[in-house]
Amino acid sequence: MNRFERSPPDEEAVIEYLDGDYTVVRPGSFVRCGVTAEKILIDDLRYWSVDLQEAYASTDAVLQRVKEQSQAHRD
Repeated sequence: MNRFERSPPDEEAVIEYLDGDYTVVRPGSFVRCGVTAEKILIDDLRYWSVDLQEAYASTDAVLQRVKEQSQAHRD
């Protein structure tokens, strides 16, 4: 999907996160942060995890998830 195609307004997209890119499975105008559940507009999507298949609203959210994953592997 390119940035000029219309996404359904106020619908959550379903995305497959890839290395350095993503594929839109179901169009929408936003996704939710895997840590904060905050809406992330598709045009603002910058951070995600391929392994966990989730998006992040900020670098702070990424760091929080990394810490949680690190702790889970230690237990």
